Amino acid sequence: MEFTLVTARTMEQGMYIDEKFSDDYFKATACCEMSEEDMKALGLKEGDRVRITTEFGSVVLYVKKSVLDLPKGIVMIPLGIYANRVLPSESGTGTPLYKCIKCKVEKTAEDVLPIERIVEEVIR
Repeated sequence: MEFTLVTARTMEQGMYIDEKFSDDYFKATACCEMSEEDMKALGLKEGDRVRITTEFGSVVLYVKKSVLDLPKGIVMIPLGIYANRVLPSESGTGTPLYKCIKCKVEKTAEDVLPIERIVEEVIR
């Protein structure tokens, strides 16, 4: 299904920003939020895994029902290493786009990669 991806700072992501290899930071950033209506349309329940794909990359995340009351068709990923996997490196201004990125969301049985594994892939 096609969605619009936005990223945002969250309280949890901000609380653990200095502990990037902790379980708390993993839980705060290895997820996405969607409306309950969109989750039902995709046959998802909280804790299921989804693959989010944009023209810039893809990432597997845990899904949660939005606490922000997101409108239908919007997916939110907290800022961090997981969001960076699906964002452009820059927008021509020296800053990446963080909002309004078209994406595809699909349920998956794939595992969410640990932060350490993503870091290894980036530095290779």
